[in-house]
Amino acid sequence: MNKGELVDKVAQKATVTKKQADAVITATIEAIMEAVSEGDKVTLVGFGSFERRHRKEREGRNPKTGDKMAIPATEVPAFSAGKLFKDKVATNK
Repeated sequence: MNKGELVDKVAQKATVTKKQADAVITATIEAIMEAVSEGDKVTLVGFGSFERRHRKEREGRNPKTGDKMAIPATEVPAFSAGKLFKDKVATNK
């Protein structure tokens, strides 16, 4: 499912226009990205949580030459699925 299909589904379920659904989805995604980039954790009970995690520096290899190289430490976004989400996925095999 892409964003357009998600907008269609949300508009249908919420009985709003596609334009309104798109605006709400876009605003939600932007708010989550902004909060996580500032170091806040965003928790949607039942769905999951978004947070910023620190990835330590590690050693990697150049795929062309095979030489060792250092991959610098960085901050990455992370998502952890909530219990209801996990249960829903597990029962719909």
